[in-house]
Amino acid sequence: MVLDPGEAGRAREAGAAEADERRRQVRTAAVASVVGTSIEWYDFFLYNTAAAIVFKDVFFPESTDYAGTLSAFATYAVGFAARPVGAAIFGHWGDRLGRKATLIVTLVLMGVSSALIGVLPGTESIGVAAPVLLVLLRVLQGIAVGGEWSGSVLLSMEWGDRRRRGLMASLPQIGVPIGLILGTGAMTAIALSAKDAFEDWAWRLPFLFSLVLVAIGLWVRVRVMETPLFAEVVERREVAEVPVAEVVKRYPREIVLSALLRCSEQMPFYIFTSFALTYIHKTLGMAQALALSAVTAAAVLELFTIPAAGHLADRIGGRRVYAAGSLLVAVVAFPYFALLNTEVAVLVVVAVVVAQIPHAIQYGPQASLIAECFPTRLRYGGAGIGYQLASVVAGGPAPLLATWLLHDFGWQAISVAMLVASALTLGALALLPRPVREGAGTGGEVSAGA
Repeated sequence: MVLDPGEAGRAREAGAAEADERRRQVRTAAVASVVGTSIEWYDFFLYNTAAAIVFKDVFFPESTDYAGTLSAFATYAVGFAARPVGAAIFGHWGDRLGRKATLIVTLVLMGVSSALIGVLPGTESIGVAAPVLLVLLRVLQGIAVGGEWSGSVLLSMEWGDRRRRGLMASLPQIGVPIGLILGTGAMTAIALSAKDAFEDWAWRLPFLFSLVLVAIGLWVRVRVMETPLFAEVVERREVAEVPVAEVVKRYPREIVLSALLRCSEQMPFYIFTSFALTYIHKTLGMAQALALSAVTAAAVLELFTIPAAGHLADRIGGRRVYAAGSLLVAVVAFPYFALLNTEVAVLVVVAVVVAQIPHAIQYGPQASLIAECFPTRLRYGGAGIGYQLASVVAGGPAPLLATWLLHDFGWQAISVAMLVASALTLGALALLPRPVREGAGTGGEVSAGA
C-alpha cells in the first residue's frame, strides 16, 4: 500500500514529534536522576560531615576524644548497614511498580529523616534517648539512600541510548560530588559564619534546609515518565511476582561480585571524605575549615571526571577504565598520608583533591557495569542489593576501621588496607560475568562483551 503525499507528510511529522518527545524525556529523566540523587546524597553526606566534626560533642559529650569519635562513626556506619535493607525493600517495588513511583518515596523518606535530625535534642537535654533516636534516624536515611541509587541510575540509563549507557548511567553518579559539595559546603559556611554558635545550634540549619531541596526534587521527578524498558516488561506481562527473591536465587554470583567490585572505590572514598576531616583537624591540628574546603574542592573536580570516565567507558570498555581506577588507588595510598603529614596547607589540599581522581575513574563506569549484569525485570533489586552490600563491608566501616588502625598501628596500616581493597576489586572485576543485553521489544537476553 502506497501512502499519498499528504499521509506521508503527516507520518513524517508524527515520527519527528515522537522523536522530539523521546529526546525531551531523556533530558528530563537525566535531570530528575541527577537532582534527586544529589539531594539524597546531600542529606547522607551532611550526616557524615556532622559525625566527623560535631556529633561527638552533642550526642557523646562524656566520652574521651577517641571513644567519642568511635561512637560518632559507629552511628555513621549504621546508615550503611541499613542500605542493603533499603535496596531490598525498594528493589521489590521498583521492579514491581516501576522506577518513578519508588524514587518519589525514597526522596521523601530521606528529607524527613534529615529534617528530624536537625531538631533532635542533644544528650544534655534528653539523655540517652538522644543517641538512640539519632541511630534510628540514621537507619531511615540508610534505607532511603539504599533504595535511591539503582532507581536513579535506571531512570537515566533505561531512557538513554543503549550505545551510551556508560555516560547515561554515570550522570546520576555525579549526585555524589554534588551532594558532597552541598553538604560540606553548607557545614563550611556555617562553621565560618557562626563559629560561636556552631556546636550549640547552627549545625542544625543545613539539616532543616533539606526540606526545601526535597520540594524541588519532587517537582522535577513527577514530570518524568516511566522508562520505556520497564514499560515493555509491563506490556509483555513479565513483571516478577517476587523480584528480589528471584534475583537472589538466579544471580547470586553477580550480586556478590558487584559488592566486591566496589571495595577500592567505596572504602578509600569514605576515608578521603569523612575520616580525613577528623585526621586533618584532630590529629594534625590544622583548621577545620581547611579540611572541609579541601574535600569540597575534590568534589568539584569529580563533577567533571565522573561523566568523563563514563564516556570513556563507552569508547574503550568499562572494565578497562574501572581497572585503571582501582590500580590508581594502590598508587596513591601511601603518598596521600605522606602529603597530609607535611602539615603544609597547599600539599594537604593537593592530597585530598588528587586522591579523589581514582574514585571518579571507577565511579563513572560503575553503574552500567553493575546494572547490566541483570535483566530489566530484575534490575532494580539486583543492582541495588549488589551495590549496597559494599556499604556493609567497605564503606560504612571505613572511618571506624581507619580510626582504630591509626590509634593502634599508625597511618601506614590504613594505606595497607587500601591496597587490600584494590586487590579485592581487581579480583572481582576479573570474575564479573559479561553484561546481560536485551533486544528492544523482544525480552530476549544475549551476552555481550564489555
